[in-house]
Amino acid sequence: MSDPEALEAYDVKKYRTPDGYTSDIVIFTITRNEKVELGRSLSILLIKRAMKNVEGHPNIEGGKWALPGGFVGPHETAFEAALRELEEETGISGIHLKHYGVYDKEGRDPRGWMITNAHYAVVPEHLLAERTAGDDAADVQLFNIQEALELPLAFDHKEIIQDALRMIQVDMLQTTLAKEFLPKEFTLSELRSVILSVSEEIVDEVVKSEPFFWRKAPRLPFLELVTLENGQPKTTQRNSKYKTKLYRFNEYVPIKSIYK
Repeated sequence: MSDPEALEAYDVKKYRTPDGYTSDIVIFTITRNEKVELGRSLSILLIKRAMKNVEGHPNIEGGKWALPGGFVGPHETAFEAALRELEEETGISGIHLKHYGVYDKEGRDPRGWMITNAHYAVVPEHLLAERTAGDDAADVQLFNIQEALELPLAFDHKEIIQDALRMIQVDMLQTTLAKEFLPKEFTLSELRSVILSVSEEIVDEVVKSEPFFWRKAPRLPFLELVTLENGQPKTTQRNSKYKTKLYRFNEYVPIKSIYK
């Protein structure tokens, strides 16, 4: 049987298809938090669903907080839809985005059989400063992780956030993800602060000990000292009264192996 004949014989009505296909995004950033020792904490962007939709009808899960996201269009992939939604939310492109899961458990959405693709993004806080709620949202805010998980969350977004947190904590320690939170040139203290803000619960003794980290970090193959034209180290005093050396990530890509 040829493909055209097979397609003609195929009856799509014989098979149940999903009622919707969506992409959700956990947008991570690091914000000031005077309540914690570091003074900064990992936070996420949440949108409060309006009580009524744009047509004036009661909104599903209205009044609850939810992740940014939306339906995947017929001519785009789930990842492309997430990129589109992310650009609409932040107004910029080129943001670090990673797909990490598919959620299709029965009953996860009262509207029917909805399959969602979960992604996490890393966005500098200043790019979220001008955030505004869309037509179908009552509010949009940044919450640290602890605050977010205590909110009334829509659908299965609590599970999606918890999974994203575990993923980004591991990625922070096994990849050069920290560069997405940092300026191109940074101090070792700034790098350590980012690592602790994201992965303090699981970091090893190297990161926990500031003196140990300062000795170890300059020898890491993916970091390099920034130098001036005369070969002298470039320094900054933006976070200290003393001059501090600046570093940057190079092109080296570390590969994690359990056999090392």
